[in-house]
Amino acid sequence: QVQLRESGPGLVKPSQTLSLTCTVSGASITTSFYAWSWIRQPPGKGLEWMGVIGHDGSTYYSPSFKSRTSISRDTSKNQFSLQLSSVTPEDTAVYYCAGDVGYSGSDPNKYIYWGQGTEVTVSS
Repeated sequence: QVQLRESGPGLVKPSQTLSLTCTVSGASITTSFYAWSWIRQPPGKGLEWMGVIGHDGSTYYSPSFKSRTSISRDTSKNQFSLQLSSVTPEDTAVYYCAGDVGYSGSDPNKYIYWGQGTEVTVSS
């Protein structure tokens, strides 16, 4: 059973960098055909796909976030991480990590493995 769990601060100040980590259990993040994404949902809005890291470490980002986003991984801990720089209050959202086998695209609804989400507020 694949399980994901997000961790990180719940409050970030404007202009700072938001850093979140997703710990995966039940599957190795380096297993072929797996892909691991970060997705967020601002209050009152729909899901927004931010980017993905593949089993081989390759990364792809949404054009909406590409200039401010970095996704990396620590294979020794079976974790992958999100960094979102220069945050503003508009980055306040519930952030999810998600995974899938065979799908690495931008449609959040196609990911089958999800963390419970972590709420991040950007405020001074």
